[in-house]
Amino acid sequence: MGDDRPEPDVGMLTGTFMRAVQDELFETLAKQGHPDVRPRHGSVLAFLDRDGARATELSQRSGQHKQIVGTIVDELVQLGYVSREPDPRDRRAKLVVPTAYGLDEITRARAILAAIERRHEQALGAEEYTSFKAALQRITRLQRQWRDVRRAQPKE
Repeated sequence: MGDDRPEPDVGMLTGTFMRAVQDELFETLAKQGHPDVRPRHGSVLAFLDRDGARATELSQRSGQHKQIVGTIVDELVQLGYVSREPDPRDRRAKLVVPTAYGLDEITRARAILAAIERRHEQALGAEEYTSFKAALQRITRLQRQWRDVRRAQPKE
C-alpha cells in the first residue's frame, strides 16, 4: 500500500512549526519559574513593552479580537503578569502594564526564542535563515491582508 498523502501545505507546516516552538518555549519557561503561562497568553505578553499598551493596541498588534485580548488580560492579571493602569494620555482609558513578574517572563521568553532562532540559523546558515525569515514575514503580511481585501469587497 503506497503513501498517497499530499505534501504538507503551508497551513500544516506553519502550524506544526508553531506548536513545536511553543512546546519548547513553554516547557522552558515552566522550568524557569513561569509554570502558569500558556500559549494563548502570548497574544498579550509577546506584544507588550515595559510602558504597557491599551487592549485595542494589543488586539491590532496580535491580530486577535479585542474581546479575546480582554479575556487573556483578565487571566494575566489574576496570574500576576500584568496590571491595568490609567493611561496618562487619557485617564478614561486603561493601559495593560507588565508587573515585575511579567517583565521577567517577557525577558526570559525573548531569550528562549532568540536561542531557538540562533539554533535554526546555525543549522541553515545565516544567509538561508535570513532569506527564510524575510520570506515568512512577507507571506505573513500578505495573508493578513486577506481579511482587509475581503472586507473591502461589496456584499453579495
